[in-house]
Amino acid sequence: MLTITRALHDAIVAHARADHPDEACGVVAGPAGTGRPERFIPMLNAARSPTFYEFDSGDLLKLYREMDDRDEEPVIVYHSHTATEAYPSRTDVSYASEPHAHYVLVSTAEGTGAEAPFQFRSFRIVDGVITEEDVQVVEAYPA
Repeated sequence: MLTITRALHDAIVAHARADHPDEACGVVAGPAGTGRPERFIPMLNAARSPTFYEFDSGDLLKLYREMDDRDEEPVIVYHSHTATEAYPSRTDVSYASEPHAHYVLVSTAEGTGAEAPFQFRSFRIVDGVITEEDVQVVEAYPA
């Protein structure tokens, strides 16, 4: 199960809506070994495409160095689908290289306004196998 704060959930959805009609993408980092998403890191979709996302290789290298310096790891890797449901495509599966990460997809296919419906789903993708998991949105993590 993915447990995520309301603030992080809403930040991911806002990024997906803001980048529409292009796919949005980013990472939520957390302290290594905790599985707790804490630091929201929106990234630029270098492909600037409504059907495909790609992290800029320079930005990604910088991000991984920064996470290493902070003893963090990518807890969530997220992106949006602008015209289809929030379910990993074959390309998404081929790019899933973090076996411990939650892969979050947000669908903005029904619009981008503040009241527009959206899908927010989380998956584990390991060795090409997709497993959907429950998402629990909390106001804050337990102390």
